[in-house]
Amino acid sequence: MSVSHPAHLTVLDVQDVGPHLRRLVLGDGDVARGFDALAARWSGWADSYVKLVFLADGVTYPDPLDLDEVRTSLPSDVWPVLRTYTVRRLDLEARELWVDVVLHGDEGVAGPWAAQVRPGATIHVRGPGGAYAPDPAADHHLLVGDESALPAIAATLEALPAGARATVFCEVDGPDDELDVHTVADVDLRWLHRGEAAAGTTTLLDDAVRAWPWPEGRVQAFVHGESRLLKTVRPYVRERVARGDLSVSAYWRLGATEEGFRRWKAEQRAVEPG
Repeated sequence: MSVSHPAHLTVLDVQDVGPHLRRLVLGDGDVARGFDALAARWSGWADSYVKLVFLADGVTYPDPLDLDEVRTSLPSDVWPVLRTYTVRRLDLEARELWVDVVLHGDEGVAGPWAAQVRPGATIHVRGPGGAYAPDPAADHHLLVGDESALPAIAATLEALPAGARATVFCEVDGPDDELDVHTVADVDLRWLHRGEAAAGTTTLLDDAVRAWPWPEGRVQAFVHGESRLLKTVRPYVRERVARGDLSVSAYWRLGATEEGFRRWKAEQRAVEPG
């Protein structure tokens, strides 16, 4: 099954892992198909992502769904809406895909859907892709992000071996949003609370990273979250981390839909390749 044919998976379980974070456990069901093809593309990257595919109501789509065929045969106003999410876990034995979705009110497509979805519902899933995995040979791991980066940060910490050292700065609303993260590594996990401030408007992460005593040796860094991190944290970290040891990218942009965000990212790549 090609990437233009998304897997059709069933919602097996819905778990609230925090007041603003809902976990969707997806897998095989009565109408599910494509899990094996999705699993075959799994590379084990800590930042692996999938795209949830939302179909327009009242539209007849090809069955099985073929996104290439949709784009050539149907008007653009009924093309499926794709939303990107980091894979929290892919359990090949249990045949389960875990996706954590940040709940942020009634805006958007995926958040409101995730807030009301129940086991038994189905969703098309495209992917996965990815590019980052922690290198056990690094002397220290620096992980920086907001709620959108939490699944990748948690997956990274789970992947680190005993004896590995990591420092994590994660910005969330408040103490209730702090998650239990399982790891055998030596981890200094620092939660930064924005309080009443809106996500994507504070300097908490930038201030924390700049105040952190930079360790000796080789540092591998993972910096992901709202787009302001690219203007604040990225330049500082780039001066201290080898290019091959730095994974930095925006996951979202304040005030922009994913379509607008993708256009912005394309513009940024044109201005600053790589």
